[in-house]
Amino acid sequence: MNSSLRSTLSSARLPTLAEVRAEIRRREIQKERERLARDADAIRARCSTLAGFVREAWHVLEPNARLVWNWHLDALCAHLEAITFGTMQPPRLLANVPPGSSKSLICSVLWQAWEWGPCGKQSLRYLTTAFNDVPVKRDTRKCRDLILSEWYRALWPEVVLTRTGETSFANSSTGTREGVAFGSLTSQRGDRLIIDDPHSTETAESPTERQTTTRRFREGAMNRLNDQERSAIVVVMQRLHAEDVSGTILKLGMEFVHLCLPMEFEPERKCRTVIGFEDPRTADGELLDPIRFPPKAVEALKRDMGSYAYAGQYQQRPTPREGGMFKRAWFEGKTIQVAPAGTKWVRHWDLAATARSNSARTAGVKLGRAPDGSFVVGHVVKIQDEGPAVRRLIKATAETDGHSVQISIPQDPGQAGKVQSKDMIAMLAGYRAHAEPETGDKVTRAEPLAAQCEAGNVWIVSGTWNDDYLDELCLFPGGSFKDQVDASSGAFGRLANASRFTLANVS
Repeated sequence: MNSSLRSTLSSARLPTLAEVRAEIRRREIQKERERLARDADAIRARCSTLAGFVREAWHVLEPNARLVWNWHLDALCAHLEAITFGTMQPPRLLANVPPGSSKSLICSVLWQAWEWGPCGKQSLRYLTTAFNDVPVKRDTRKCRDLILSEWYRALWPEVVLTRTGETSFANSSTGTREGVAFGSLTSQRGDRLIIDDPHSTETAESPTERQTTTRRFREGAMNRLNDQERSAIVVVMQRLHAEDVSGTILKLGMEFVHLCLPMEFEPERKCRTVIGFEDPRTADGELLDPIRFPPKAVEALKRDMGSYAYAGQYQQRPTPREGGMFKRAWFEGKTIQVAPAGTKWVRHWDLAATARSNSARTAGVKLGRAPDGSFVVGHVVKIQDEGPAVRRLIKATAETDGHSVQISIPQDPGQAGKVQSKDMIAMLAGYRAHAEPETGDKVTRAEPLAAQCEAGNVWIVSGTWNDDYLDELCLFPGGSFKDQVDASSGAFGRLANASRFTLANVS
C-alpha cells in the first residue's frame, strides 16, 4: 500500500451520532419542504374544515404521537365550526368530555390557528384561560409555535406574528391571543373567550374555592367579550362537582349549547344538540373511544380513581361527595361486627336484564330488622353476568344464608317476567321465596330507606363489600350503578310490609 492511500485511510473517520441525526433531520426537513411545495393546494383544501386541519397539523404539534381519530373529535370540531360560520346562535358552547380526549389541543390551540389561517379571520382576538398558569402557558406556546412553524408559514404566509410572548402574541392584522389564569380574568376582552377547565381537581371540592370560581365566571367572564351578541364563549371541561361552572350554566339555564360525551354511554342521557349532532352510540355502556380507552383501561380508572371521581370526570355526572339522596355522614359510626340477636332477615335480588351492559349488575342485599326496630345491612353479593351464572349465584347464596332468611325476587311486568319469577321460585324450592311486582321508579322506592338512614336507624355489618356499597348509595341517583340501592329498597319494602312474609328470628 502506497503512502498516499495510507494517509487517506488514516484521515478518514466515521460520522458521529449527532452528525447522523442532524443529517437525518436535514433530509426530513427537505422532504417536507418538497411535499409542501408539491401538495400545497391539496393540503389547503383538506384544511377547509377544522377536522381536516386537525389531521393535517397534528404532526407539527405531536410528531411522536400518532393521531387516533374518533367520532368525538368530529363532534368537537363541528360545534366549533358552527361558531366560526355563525350557525350556532348565540355562539355559546359548553363541552363536557373526559380527560385525555384532546379537548385542549382542539379548542385552545388548533381552532385559533385554523380561524386565522384557512378561514382568513386574522383579526380575531382570543382570550384564553384555565385554572392556573401551567395549561395557559402550555397551550399559548403550542398555538404560537404552530403558527411560526415552517409548515404553517408555507401554507398561510399572510399570517405574520409581530409579538411572540409566552402568554401573549399578536399578528400584523391586529389579531391577538392573551392567555391568563382564570383568577386574573380582568381588564381583558376578546372575540373568543375560551375557558378550559376553570376548576382544578384540588380546589373544586372546597366550597369557598368553587364558589369563588363560579362567581368569577358569572360576574367576570361573561362581560369579557368585544361584542355580547357576536363574540363567542367556549367552556370545555370535565365535571368535578355538581355546583361547578358547568353545573352553574345548566342550573341557571344559560344559553349554551351543551355537548356532553361521557366515557360510557348512558341511553337516558343521550346527547343531541341544535346543530344536528347526536351521540352515535346505542348500547348501554358503549365506550367513547375504545382504541385509546379500551375496557381494561376504563375498569382500571374506576378502580384507581374511585366511584365519585370517575362519575364526574369521565361520566360528566358528578354527585356531591357528601352524597346525593343518601349522605355519607349518616353512616359514620354505624358499622357493627355482628347483627343483634333476634334480627329478622330478607335477601332481595335486583336482577340485571343483560350482562352486556356495563351499568347493569345483579345484586342481592341481605337486610334485617332488629328487635329494637332498627335495620341492619348484613351482606351484599353482586355479579355482572346473566342466565345460568346468576341462577347459580342465587341458589348458592340461599344455601349460605340458610332457610331462616327470606328470599325476595322482583317480578317484571308481562308474561316473560311471570315466567322468570316462577322459574326462580321453583329453583328455590325448600326456601321461603316470594316474587312480587315492584311499583314506582327507583328513586321513589329508595325514599323510605333513605329516611331511616337519615334518622340513624340503619347499621352495616363490617365486610369487604362495605366501601363499594356506600359509594353506590352516596352516588345515587346519579351513579351508573343502582342495583345495590334497588336491592336494598326492595328488601326494606319487604321488611316494612312484614305481614306478607313469615319472617324468622335469627340469633
